[in-house]
Amino acid sequence: MAHHHHEHHSDGQGTRNIAIAFLLNIGFCIIELVGGLLTNSIAIMSDALHDFGDSVALGLAWIFQRIAGRKPTTQYTYGYKRFSLLSAIINSMILLAGSVFVLYESVQRILSPSETNAQGMLLLAIFGIAVNGTAILRLKKGKGVNERVVSLHLMEDVLGWIAVLVVSIVMLFIHLPVLDPLLSVGISVYILYNVYCNLKIIFRVILQGSPANVDEKRIAEKLKNLPGVTDIHDLHIWTMDSEYHVLTVHLVLNEPQNIATQQQIRATAHLLLKEMNIRHSTIEIEYTDEHCEWCEK
Repeated sequence: MAHHHHEHHSDGQGTRNIAIAFLLNIGFCIIELVGGLLTNSIAIMSDALHDFGDSVALGLAWIFQRIAGRKPTTQYTYGYKRFSLLSAIINSMILLAGSVFVLYESVQRILSPSETNAQGMLLLAIFGIAVNGTAILRLKKGKGVNERVVSLHLMEDVLGWIAVLVVSIVMLFIHLPVLDPLLSVGISVYILYNVYCNLKIIFRVILQGSPANVDEKRIAEKLKNLPGVTDIHDLHIWTMDSEYHVLTVHLVLNEPQNIATQQQIRATAHLLLKEMNIRHSTIEIEYTDEHCEWCEK
């Protein structure tokens, strides 16, 4: 049996991306809260409260991302990569709670609109788009599910500020205070949909479903076509964090081969799997007349 794996080089970059996003978010959250109170805008005040939740979520993501980069131990033999999923779940729950709160507050404002300071909203919107847009550009480079969920937090903020920008411009010329809560409702519904999509990805990973971006059928065909291989079985593919994929498989040879030939077959298979986005693979060699106890389970 042979094992093959590669280091996860993106952990450090992902941690730095989240750290920068956290510092930008917590600093702007304070400015946003004060600005919301001064302009009397439900979109800004609800976003300020939600932004505070984002800051907490980003802080957790920062911590868990650092833990995820630790090396394997005797207790966690595959390492700590799934700790980033724990952060993603907590962040999704914060997004869910925040969006429900914004929906409730927005409905109250729709039923009873109040005056807002359109000029102040316009200035804060421009500043908000710039700050959160910078953070998103950093996280856009990341591939992990944790970074994607954190990026969703910030994308929500950018969309919120775009809504505030549009509302403030319209309200400079037309008296329509109800636009403020109406746009907040639209943004919240969009975010709730994305939370649902991200939770589907997270629970697929936790339940050890096959990765969505890995073609199991194609992998099986490629392995069967290797020189000397007549069949394969007991193929299992799962992922640690939606990026670090793991595979185990039994390769069946038609006749006994010496150790050097077996090693060559394994090396070729490992190289093939690496090219197909498998980061850690375990391969066992069997022969056509050999009984496999795992095939009956």
